[in-house]
Amino acid sequence: MLNRKSILVLLIAFSTSTLYAQNTLDAASGNSTGKSKPAKNSSKPGMNIVKFNLFSAGLKNYSFQYERVVTKHISLALGFRTMPSTGIPFSSAIKNAADATDPNTINMIDNLRLKNTAITPEIRFYTGRKGYGRGFYFAPYYRYASFSADNVPVEYSSGTGPSKTLNLMGNIKTNAAGLMIGAQWNLGKYVSLDWWILGAHYGSGKGTLNGIPSAPLSTAEQNDIKQTLDDISLPVGNVSNEVTANSVKLIVDGPWAGIRGGLTLGIRF
Repeated sequence: MLNRKSILVLLIAFSTSTLYAQNTLDAASGNSTGKSKPAKNSSKPGMNIVKFNLFSAGLKNYSFQYERVVTKHISLALGFRTMPSTGIPFSSAIKNAADATDPNTINMIDNLRLKNTAITPEIRFYTGRKGYGRGFYFAPYYRYASFSADNVPVEYSSGTGPSKTLNLMGNIKTNAAGLMIGAQWNLGKYVSLDWWILGAHYGSGKGTLNGIPSAPLSTAEQNDIKQTLDDISLPVGNVSNEVTANSVKLIVDGPWAGIRGGLTLGIRF
């Protein structure tokens, strides 16, 4: 028969065994506090991606991008591109495509030096179920770019004596907005492959190329230079010129357009 002392011993034993069982379960689950913790989603990729554009390097452009995943379907990215002062990429192919036989045109292509930088912020919207920087996306973006040209030769003549060459130099700055479509995949846990399928942007550009002659230009020389510059046309932008005895200006001011594309290799963390 159970008395008060026996009941007290049973209650103590029951409480002790219950506490021991709880501690054993907590130890097995990795929770020593007795409070359950949500399991970490090990399949969720890193939220930061640093990338390098493999295609642009072949054009002497070095393009980088940092992407930060914000939500499952949205991320923010910032791109930076630079090309050091260099000759026109694939100049031989350009001369062949243009069927360039004029010595002046060939000389300009061979001697022209270009460099550029561009900054491109964008917001990405991923449409697939995986998300978190994976799958097909579309990305509205803004691009600021600066293009510099050096050693742009303009030949001219006074009508008597040998021809002369005046070199122009300067820069053009552009602002544009656009839209790009692409797709991104994970190659393992820490590597990504991002295909910029196609992007197009439109905006405005403005800049001036300047040339200072070594001696004042005669009226005949000014007219010859002006005629040469009047024949210049660009697929984008409006081109005009100002020619005086002491200076020559080629002015670009107007609409500007461009395209984007590439294949980037990235590190996720």
